[in-house]
Amino acid sequence: MHVARHGEGARATAAALTSQIHPVFMLPPLAASGFGAVLAGEFSLGVAGVHVAAMFFAVYTAHVKDGFVDFHVRGEDDDHPLTAAGCRVAIRAASVAFFACAAALWWLVGPGAAALAVPAWLIAYHHAPQLDTNPVTTTTGYPLGIAVSLLGGYYAQVGSLAVRPVAFAGVLLVLLSGVKVVDDAQDYDYDSSIGKRSVAVVLGKPGARRLAYGLMAAAMVAVAALAALSVFPPSAVVAVAAFAVVAAFAARADPTIATMLLVRGCYVFLAVLVAAVWFRPLS
Repeated sequence: MHVARHGEGARATAAALTSQIHPVFMLPPLAASGFGAVLAGEFSLGVAGVHVAAMFFAVYTAHVKDGFVDFHVRGEDDDHPLTAAGCRVAIRAASVAFFACAAALWWLVGPGAAALAVPAWLIAYHHAPQLDTNPVTTTTGYPLGIAVSLLGGYYAQVGSLAVRPVAFAGVLLVLLSGVKVVDDAQDYDYDSSIGKRSVAVVLGKPGARRLAYGLMAAAMVAVAALAALSVFPPSAVVAVAAFAVVAAFAARADPTIATMLLVRGCYVFLAVLVAAVWFRPLS
């Protein structure tokens, strides 16, 4: 059975499998898991590592499944490094690894930790072809996975949930949904030609842009309000200022450049939030 479509041997197989690790889209769920652990205060690196590994295998499953559907099923992509059989092997292997991590979380923490990890895999596995054809689920799927990752990372440390991690997860869900709307607008012409109902196709480019920046603005207002209510540390408002600067530049750019700026702005936003929670400089 050939795994790689281009080349033969172990090197070609390894290259094809590792090609499905997309750092730009994989880092946020892993960082969210780590952020959840940071929110817990003192945390176990071992437990945090198991949860991060579970999120890695969930996102890897999503990448392979998405490529399999787009190339081998729909014929949308021009090329893919894995054969159809190779995709199935990779999906099964990643899924087995994910559930092994979930079992480890059950053993280390309890059934709740495993139960909070499983939705990440369900979202990842069903992203294509089930969730990526509806304007709501195609927009919120990835952000919801990140929110679930944050909550799971927190729960794995303390065995329960609290207002603060739920609030952070909600803010990230709204913020990243806005970024995802901008991201999907890059494919407006193609999506509209095949009848794919992204937000940009349903609302049009101007409407989608207004919705996207409205969601991001709502997330920033929520951070400021929650900081004022002492749910978030006061220094969390610095994250609002940092992201607002990036969003101001992104608003003047085309969807491709705007997406690049906003994704990196989210990295900065999350990094500042981690620093605010960890160091609490204004407390």
